[in-house]
Amino acid sequence: MKRLYSRAMRSLQSNILAGILTIGPLFVTCLIFSFLFSTLAKAGLPMVKLMAVIFPEELLLQPWLQSVLAILLTVVVLYVTGRVTSLVVGRHLFRLFEAILERLPFVAKVYTSVRQLLDTMMAKKESSQRVVLVDFPIAGQKCIGFLTRQMTDESTGQALAAVLLPNAINPTSAILQILPLDRVTDTDLSMEQAMSMLMTGGAVGPDSIRFEKSARS
Repeated sequence: MKRLYSRAMRSLQSNILAGILTIGPLFVTCLIFSFLFSTLAKAGLPMVKLMAVIFPEELLLQPWLQSVLAILLTVVVLYVTGRVTSLVVGRHLFRLFEAILERLPFVAKVYTSVRQLLDTMMAKKESSQRVVLVDFPIAGQKCIGFLTRQMTDESTGQALAAVLLPNAINPTSAILQILPLDRVTDTDLSMEQAMSMLMTGGAVGPDSIRFEKSARS
């Protein structure tokens, strides 16, 4: 009886684990898309509310339709904004808009920080900003980070690195570490690959990664 119970428990555990491994990546993907869609819907909802006031149709009052329209309107606004700013006139207008923001005391700090963070995330691989691994939270355990800049210790002359360590699933929350450059492990990951690993909890990523520093480093 005890042996039968033990076998049943092992079977139950293995099947539950197999279910988690099967559903886990799908659940994380749904969670990410749910977060993105809800964010897009919240951004576009005021425009849909305005449309409902101007065109008081009963169909526009349906919550599901408002959410769909809000997402579509937000995507359209993002596309038009990107298209306009890619043009010469649009770039000049955007620089003027940024110059105005930089004159606002509190807004300037927040906007500049977010802008630098996004520029770092979208930086090309050839730039000094790259994907690295650092020992965190303890030695022997690696954490994906973005090396944003290099500096020098004014007392010893040692090369230092500023590394941003985003949280998995929610990369918008992160910590900044300043550590010796020789403790940083360079990787072959692109920014897009690193962000995919972070947002999917590692479910999406390359089959191999440089975990240890090479001998020439």
